[in-house]
Amino acid sequence: MTARSADEGTEGCGVEGGDGSRDEGSGTDRSSGTGQGATAARDTGADTRHRTHAHAHAHTHTYDRTSTSTSTSVRRVRAGFVLLGAVQMTLVFTLASLAVPLPRIGVELGLDRSRLILLSAAYGLTFAGLLLLGGRLADRFGGRRTLTAGLLLFGAASALAPLTQGYGGLLAARFGQGTGAALVAPAAMAALRDLFPAPGAYGRAMGTWGGLSVLGATAGNLLSGVIAAASSWRGTFAVPVAVAVAALLLAPRLLPPAPRTGAAGRRSLDLPGALLATGGIVLASYGLVLTDAHPWASAPVLVPLLAGAALLTAFGAVERRTADPLLPPDFLRDRRRALGLAAIGLTAAGTATVFVLLSLALQRERGWDELRTSAAFVPFAVALLGAGRLTGPLIARYGPGRVTSAGLGTAAVGLGLLAATGFGTSVPYAYGLLPGLVLLPLGGALSFSGAAVLATEGVPAHRAGLAGGVLNTAMELGPTVVFAALLTLGGDAAALAAATVLFAALAVTATRTK
Repeated sequence: MTARSADEGTEGCGVEGGDGSRDEGSGTDRSSGTGQGATAARDTGADTRHRTHAHAHAHTHTYDRTSTSTSTSVRRVRAGFVLLGAVQMTLVFTLASLAVPLPRIGVELGLDRSRLILLSAAYGLTFAGLLLLGGRLADRFGGRRTLTAGLLLFGAASALAPLTQGYGGLLAARFGQGTGAALVAPAAMAALRDLFPAPGAYGRAMGTWGGLSVLGATAGNLLSGVIAAASSWRGTFAVPVAVAVAALLLAPRLLPPAPRTGAAGRRSLDLPGALLATGGIVLASYGLVLTDAHPWASAPVLVPLLAGAALLTAFGAVERRTADPLLPPDFLRDRRRALGLAAIGLTAAGTATVFVLLSLALQRERGWDELRTSAAFVPFAVALLGAGRLTGPLIARYGPGRVTSAGLGTAAVGLGLLAATGFGTSVPYAYGLLPGLVLLPLGGALSFSGAAVLATEGVPAHRAGLAGGVLNTAMELGPTVVFAALLTLGGDAAALAAATVLFAALAVTATRTK
């Protein structure tokens, strides 16, 4: 019984108050304390007070249980986000983890520059090629289930990589890592959507999510050098193994299962489209990677490039005729989403270009070891962490479009400063490289965070995996396509100057996109 119903029951007995007022039901004076009316009134008042107190006590316990349940739910959501964020960072960490120890790997395994570039790119080739299929699998079977399958493959390949003794085995392990990552990345974003079903909460989560990729790449460069200097480059594979095992153990406890859908709600896999997209992306990317060792007009470059272009053209034709396409044509027609994806790809390309070129230049031209090379990126990481704390409030105040534009412009200034120095051996680190290595991460964090919101806003829940696949495809293809194109320009300074122009042009475009 509630307090109000208790009061109403008291009034029904004719009791107007407990202060010695007259009891109309009995016709006696309750202030005298005599008669049955007075006794009944006292009993009724006592019973009412007892029931009211019992109700208040029960209500307090109910509130406490609700408050405790809500607090536990909030903590679980936060822990789930941390878990998914750690997984996303690890995927990008793995992409960048060989950049610093690459020269040592070449010496140990007797590899030339072209095979080193292919070894570094192998992970990204399968990662980018299979992401659309991974997104479809996540949308059909649920984020948590697809995440588990991908983590098993990713962790197994990471565990086998350091056990290999030759180039072929290590290359195969990198391909295996990329295949598992292609399942994990879109599944993580689908699980993120299940974790934050409200559009506003999901948008705020994506604002933070966007900066994790740059942070993961930076951690890959920093930690890989430290690990390689302390033990061996093979030790860098311990990080993805540890994260994969931890995620497999914690995911069932922290991540919600995907909402149940009937047979009518299940999406087809579109295997023809998946095969064409995967083959086209892998072949075209492979051809671009080979431009580092062969001229553009040579057969090793032209054959995979043309074959990849043909498969991608066929993929576009198939998707227009398929009832449930792997990549719906209307998905990329939104100007804001297209801008976000372009900004993600270009920011990833600019960051990767600086990481690879600077790592090689510091070790080969200046004679720095892995530990000192990694230390050169510490200011990059500090600036990135500082900018990461600003992205959420800035997006909330100015909107993702303006933040993306400001980030691209800031990164362009940083790249321009690095292009002016050209990584020359006579250029002091303190004022020749440091300013660019601070401005680039500041701009990159803003660009990635704002672009991630632009690329995913308005995406319905049943397309969360698709959005994750497309976003990560842009992030993987950017370094592969743009980086390969920049390498053909002749030198470090020319590559960075061209990247500066691209960043500035896209920043101007972003200011004009509403």
